[in-house]
Amino acid sequence: MIKRIAWNTFKNTGDINAFLELKQIENIEDQINKEKDIKTNGQCENEWNHIIRK
Repeated sequence: MIKRIAWNTFKNTGDINAFLELKQIENIEDQINKEKDIKTNGQCENEWNHIIRK
């Protein structure tokens, strides 16, 4: 939602600050998704290790 608002503001005004905020938000979202992937992969590895040891 915030990303859409920032993009629309940039399109309508040409304000570079709105565009930079958009890019910042995208970077934050990407970082969050990467952290989730790492956490999920770590949990899967732990579960596999537990299964293999039995």
